[in-house]
Amino acid sequence: MIRRVRLAGVLGAASCGLITPAFAQDAGSVTLEVMSEEERRGLSWSEGRAALAGDLRVSRGRLDASARAVTLRNSVRHGGADAVVDLSVGTGWDLGAVQIRTDATGHAFAGARGRMDYVEAGVSASYAYGPLYATLGVIGAPSQRAIGGSNVHVYTTANAGIPGTPLTMLAEIGHSSGSVSDPVRAERLRPSGSYTNWRLGLEHRRNRMTIGVDYVGTDISRTNPESRSADRRSDADRIIGRVQLSF
Repeated sequence: MIRRVRLAGVLGAASCGLITPAFAQDAGSVTLEVMSEEERRGLSWSEGRAALAGDLRVSRGRLDASARAVTLRNSVRHGGADAVVDLSVGTGWDLGAVQIRTDATGHAFAGARGRMDYVEAGVSASYAYGPLYATLGVIGAPSQRAIGGSNVHVYTTANAGIPGTPLTMLAEIGHSSGSVSDPVRAERLRPSGSYTNWRLGLEHRRNRMTIGVDYVGTDISRTNPESRSADRRSDADRIIGRVQLSF
């Protein structure tokens, strides 16, 4: 019962609450999303099962804040958590034609066994050229007991509209590494110690609705088949579908 009450509170807060682009002026938005699984950096956070998410974004000048809550379906990766809430604050500015952004995020896990919460911060640089928008960034988590050490994720993303169509193509590749103080806990974010992830996607946006399909995967099963997280539901190549409504 307590776990259900916590989960209801988490989702309620996300549906009513706080995120937008760093350069908007005194703006806000709410987004609701359903997906075939919650995936981050190539890893499943929802045991390969469908998940629901709610985002709240607000901004004032260059400063923006966000809250995102996602159901995790008793995620084994995160100590049986029912849901995760990501609370972020960030800012951005222009450096010539390049947009620079920095932010800090805290991840709080509702219903988890033991202490699973952790924090991380990132910086990125983005550049637009015609229909192409590309980003290069790094996200770092200092050494914390909850993640069994430190974590560094370097990534690059790109998206571009397909001329003459309402479709947008997406691509991403990233690499996670870091120090290990507790090999068991380090498996949460970095199965096999370090790994590479990728994504290829296609989106169709119409008014407030976005429909997307992504092909995602990692090299974990190839580089370390003995990893406890190297299973088909967690990190193998797979297709993920999602539908999003923005208000």
